[in-house]
This record gives sequence, structure tokens and C-alpha cells, in this order.
Amino acid sequence: MSGPTRDRLRPARLAVPDVLRTGAVGLRTRPVRALLSALGIAIGISAMVAVVGISSSSRADLDAQLETLGTNLLTAENGSTMFGDEASMPLAAEAMVDRIAPVDEVTAVGRIPDAGVYRTSKIPVAETNGLVTYAARAGLLDATGTEVASGTWLNDATAHYPAVVLGSLAAERLGIGSAGPDTQVVIDGRRFTVIGVLEPAELTPELDSAALVGWPVARDELGFDGHPTTLYARADEDHVEAVQSVLAATANPEAPNEVDVAQPSDALEAQQAADQALTSLLLGVGAVALLVGGIGVANTMVISVLERRAEIGLRRSLGATRGQVRTQFLTESLLLSLLGGVAGAAIGATVTLGYATTQSWETVVPAWTVLAGLGATVAIGGLAGLYPAIRASRLSPTEALAAP
Repeated sequence: MSGPTRDRLRPARLAVPDVLRTGAVGLRTRPVRALLSALGIAIGISAMVAVVGISSSSRADLDAQLETLGTNLLTAENGSTMFGDEASMPLAAEAMVDRIAPVDEVTAVGRIPDAGVYRTSKIPVAETNGLVTYAARAGLLDATGTEVASGTWLNDATAHYPAVVLGSLAAERLGIGSAGPDTQVVIDGRRFTVIGVLEPAELTPELDSAALVGWPVARDELGFDGHPTTLYARADEDHVEAVQSVLAATANPEAPNEVDVAQPSDALEAQQAADQALTSLLLGVGAVALLVGGIGVANTMVISVLERRAEIGLRRSLGATRGQVRTQFLTESLLLSLLGGVAGAAIGATVTLGYATTQSWETVVPAWTVLAGLGATVAIGGLAGLYPAIRASRLSPTEALAAP
């Protein structure tokens, strides 16, 4: 047989646009089935993108908080004695900690036992609302990174008078919205004017449920013994671990084992680690949903091959090769999965945006998440369509045309 004759018998190759157009035939002719099959993929991808996006947005917000508040805050508070009683730091603990070279700032609060806080003197003594009273140093807010929401903070003058600043939770429980000269509370039977209300304390949540009064008035009016119960120290960023290792021994040289030292930012980072564990769990759920969607695509493609045997036989009889039939159905499966993947990525990004907006977070949707999701859809589409495509290509023209 001559060369030109062999060239005329060689099957034509399909261009990429022709492959895409042929592969989209099944989607156009059965739009509802295609939509429902793509929906399974979309649910899995949207779940994965939304989970990672929300987790990343939360992590970005936490990182911003830590950057603002600082990770160099250390706390030292009373622990327990060997007999199980609450220990007590010496009166000079604050001054001794201040002498540690890398410590930039130190302040303290002292809990005043049995000094209940009430809205009026008519409230039963037992109804404490879980509020505590602390004697506080003037530098407390600067050291802890806490801000005033209403009114003002204690100063050297108001610290000598019956003035109180309430934590955010304390103010809420007492029904006080803002500070003012006419707003008073009762502490240990004495009236104190509320001169300030604090914002929520991110690093020192114990202050949220506290009533804070000046050190002098606490000693003169409330029987405070002057011993600090918690020290807050800001250390140089490069020496935080070194300061942490000597803080207990410095605050209470005679019994360093009776002082508990902590780094409040660790609690936030532990919360972040817990969120990451939850994210991994939810990603697993999304992966299962994606697998179910892939099975749905495979089922759709198998049924499509069975229903379209006449079409396959006609194409084969007109000269389509096994490879072209295989490519057609594989392309259809890939398009179906990709349709669900794109829709799922868009839905997941929209959910992330909505949730982050309600939480006042910066919206973060990592690009790798979207790319990985689309890559997963292509892989699932290829695997789901492989068997139906091979099955379709193996049908002989006579067998396919003879099918009912």
C-alpha cells in the first residue's frame, strides 16, 4: 500500500478545543445530573477551603494580638505551701524582681480577702457574683497591655481615695455600662466611686472579674496587708526564658517552690494549637465528603457509559478510535469534577469572608488551599472517570449499536 494511502487511513487527531467540546456533550445534555454530581465535589472542596480559611483568619488575628500585646509578659503568683495552704510573697517581692537586669517593667496586684463587691448594700453578702477585689499599682495597665474602655485609670491621687476601676466582666455582672461620678459600688461595706471600666484583658483574664482599688486606700480602708499576690513583669524579648527561670527565686528567695511562674501568651498559643487540632479533624471530614463526591462522579460516568452505548457505537463506526472515545469520557469526568471544584472553592472563600467579617478578623484564604483543592478535584475526576472511560473505549461498534 502506498504512503499516501496509509496517510488517508490514519485517524484524524482531535484538537484541544474539540476534545473539550466533545467532553462537554454529556454535561450539556444532562445538566441536572451533572449539577448533582458536581455538588458532591463542591461540598467537599468548600468544606476544606472554609475550614482552612477560617483557621488561618483566626490564627492571623491571634498573631496580631500577640504582636500588639507582646509575648514578653511573665506572671508570678502565690502557689501553695507544703501543707496545701496558699503561700504568700514577701512585701519586697516587687522591688526584688525590679532589680533583675532584663526586666523592663514590673507591677503587682494584691488580693483583698473577704472584700466582696456589690451594686448596693441591699445585696445579700453571699451573692458575690464571683468578683474579687485587688489592690493595684498604677503601672498595671502599661505592664499588662490592658486598656480603659470608659473613664480613667487609677493615679497617685485617686489611689488614696475610695475610687475603683472595674474589669469588663465585673462591670457587666454589676450592671454598670460606663464610669461616672454618680456610679458607685459597695466594697466591704464601703462605697467606692467607679472611675473607670476596662476593656477585656487578653493576657490577664483574671482582671476581667476584678474590682481594682489603689494600694494605699486598700491598706487604710479595707485591711489589706500589703503582700502582693501576683506580679507582672515585662522582660527583654531576648531574655524572657532567662528571666522566667529566676523569677520565682527572686520573688520569694526563701521558698521559690511556693511561687507559680507563667507566660500568659502561652495560653493563647495553646488555644491556637487546639484550634489547629480541630482544623485537622474538620479537614478529615472535608476529605470524606470529597471522597463521597468522587464516588458520585464515578457512578454518574458509569451510568453515562451504559446509557450512551449507541452514541459510542456510532462514533466508533464513523472512525473514532478507542483512544478518542477514552479521551472523551475522561475529559467529561474531569470537567464535571473541575466544575464542582471551582464552585466549592468559591463557596468556601465566601463562607470564610462572611465568618471572618462577623468576628472582625482579617480574611485569610491561603492560595495553596484553593490550588490544592482544585488539584484534588482533577485527581479525583481522573480516577473517577478512568474506569468508565476504559470501559467505553472497549465497546466494539457492533456491540454498542446492537445495545437496546
